[in-house]
Amino acid sequence: MEAAAASRLNTRDLTYIAACAALLAVCSWISIPTVVPFTLQTLGVFLTLGLLGGKRGTLAILAFILMAAIGLPVLSGFSGGLGIVLGSTGGYLLGFLLTGLVVWCAERFWGNRLPVLAVSLVVGLALCYAFGTAWFMVVYARTEGPIGLAAAYGWCVAPFLIPDAVKLVLALTLIPRLRRHVK
Repeated sequence: MEAAAASRLNTRDLTYIAACAALLAVCSWISIPTVVPFTLQTLGVFLTLGLLGGKRGTLAILAFILMAAIGLPVLSGFSGGLGIVLGSTGGYLLGFLLTGLVVWCAERFWGNRLPVLAVSLVVGLALCYAFGTAWFMVVYARTEGPIGLAAAYGWCVAPFLIPDAVKLVLALTLIPRLRRHVK
């Protein structure tokens, strides 16, 4: 009975989850104009998982995805809707859940130290890229015709490797400073 009570979310947990789901929306709205524009969405994912941990962070990501799915304008360009979540790039959104699950599992086995978080975020992002690219290839093939892995990688992953690495370093720099404010 005590284990069941310990696994429940309290009001503070729900507040942090909601706040980080909102953080993900704000980070999705911020677009950095480059040759291939990118948002700060992955920075929001990294911060959410680093501050809330794997369990609460994954729930915040899930809440964010559900808000997008029901049509709230929480995605890039103030968009949302099931069509976008299930569209060609929706696999990357769903892949954020994989990143959260990797962090959650890593915490259970190795604790929530910063080096464990860093490795689990890199592994989770790699899984997100893999899942999102596979999803993209399937959805794109249904609408536009078959696409090769190299082309999908070139369009959907390669342009984001350096920006995501910068966001990861930024998040890992901010997380220790911000963790003391999150209980």
